[in-house]
Amino acid sequence: MIHADRPLIGIILMLGFCIVAPIGDAVAKLLGASVPLAQVVLVRFAVQLILLMPIVFLTDRTWRMTGMTLWLTFLRTLLHILGIAAMFTALIYLPLADAVAIVFVMPFFMLLLGKYVLSEEVGSRRLMACIVGFIGTLLVVQPSFAEVGWPALLPVFVAANFSVFMLVTRKIAKQTDPIGLQAISGAMAVALMLPLIWIGPKLDIAAVEMITPDALEWSLLLAIGVLGSVAHLLMTWSLRYAPSATLAPMQYLEIPIATFIGLLIFGDLPNPLASLGIMITMAAGLYIIIREGAIQRRLQKQALAQPAA
Repeated sequence: MIHADRPLIGIILMLGFCIVAPIGDAVAKLLGASVPLAQVVLVRFAVQLILLMPIVFLTDRTWRMTGMTLWLTFLRTLLHILGIAAMFTALIYLPLADAVAIVFVMPFFMLLLGKYVLSEEVGSRRLMACIVGFIGTLLVVQPSFAEVGWPALLPVFVAANFSVFMLVTRKIAKQTDPIGLQAISGAMAVALMLPLIWIGPKLDIAAVEMITPDALEWSLLLAIGVLGSVAHLLMTWSLRYAPSATLAPMQYLEIPIATFIGLLIFGDLPNPLASLGIMITMAAGLYIIIREGAIQRRLQKQALAQPAA
């Protein structure tokens, strides 16, 4: 079933994503010091599986995969695990707003991947915006790097990782149902994480060991799974009602929302240098998004103006 564009509904759903996603990150930050990383990631994907698989069967959605689609889904799941693990680790060391802001270097990675991997045409002005945005990101990284060292670079890895994740998702999007894809990814992630946790104690690696959470920790673990799954569905559904060009600029609302949540829960505020970097990164990212939208509109007008063959 094809949905007609209803931009207001799409905007409301994307706003929901921008609120829910940083709340999930804040919960992960609360758990970071008390629950091993692998256990947090396992529960995150197990809840996703438990929530979505019944929907798949009750609505008779497509979920079976074969051939290249199956292997790309497996790769996508690995990237998802690595990205979430890196972000959750970064949140142990960094203020919430700083970590989220650094991840927004992702549009610049996407543009460069489009140029050098997909051979897409990228103009000089967009490349310059990439450079400016990356400088802004370095301004956010610098105070955190001086304070905590290499963990300050983890959100940059998250951005690069998620850029590849998005390319893989784009590759299989037309062959998969979004909810079915997420359900299968949850099952794959659980299957990958269980052996890792089983051998963790044998290798004496604290991050992949299991503990017995108390009632509060269990509540927070379940909240991470629910919030992560809901955030992804909100984003997916928003794109069914409004074009990405309309919604992409709204994603930058996640930065001020993350700043407010970080202040409210942890008492954190970006320092002046990081604040300047956040503003530069946001401005460069929004320029790229607006520029892309203008190019697409021009191409569409040119296509409409051409006489039919």
